[in-house]
Amino acid sequence: MANIFVTGIGTDVGKTVVSAILVEALQADYFKPVQAGDLDYSDTHKVQELISNEVSQFHPNSYALQTPMSPHGAAEIDNISIDIDNIQLPETKNHLVIEGAGGLLVPLNDHQTIADLILPDYKVIVVSRHYLGSINHSLLSLNFLKNRQLDTAVIFNGPETSSTENIIQKMTDFPIIGRLDEEQSLDKQTIRRYAEMFSDKLMAFINS
Repeated sequence: MANIFVTGIGTDVGKTVVSAILVEALQADYFKPVQAGDLDYSDTHKVQELISNEVSQFHPNSYALQTPMSPHGAAEIDNISIDIDNIQLPETKNHLVIEGAGGLLVPLNDHQTIADLILPDYKVIVVSRHYLGSINHSLLSLNFLKNRQLDTAVIFNGPETSSTENIIQKMTDFPIIGRLDEEQSLDKQTIRRYAEMFSDKLMAFINS
């Protein structure tokens, strides 16, 4: 079974929606190690609300912080320090989708970032949302992962922008799982539709 780490080129790029699609496509478990803010309606709640299968299990955060900001700052407000040794993968015999917080270099403490949660055997999926400057942010993130020799694929988010998608693929040579359009609404039916669309390429990536 695979551990699939979902990260993004920044914050608010669609990691949680993509995580829900992956959970649905694989009937995988879900784990968000660090949640900062929105504890009453967290990313775990959102993913759970969007999936249809009855197999997936949802595992508690290792750190649930009160303030919606970078984890290191939110932890300081809560008068704690994040220790990544306390972030243990939940025990499961299922595929596990792990959602990061923000981008790869978001600090967890004075020395470690989200990227330090990604182990060498993980499959990494980067969510790249289309906006002015997203090519630079995408290439920085993807080349960072390439330098760490991590097995990586991309999911785009936003209206089709062929020139952007093509240059990112040409300059990184990472596989593309697919792209999310701008949707009027996000519900279980939408998530199921994308899960079916992405399923073949997703399984090929996981089994590569």
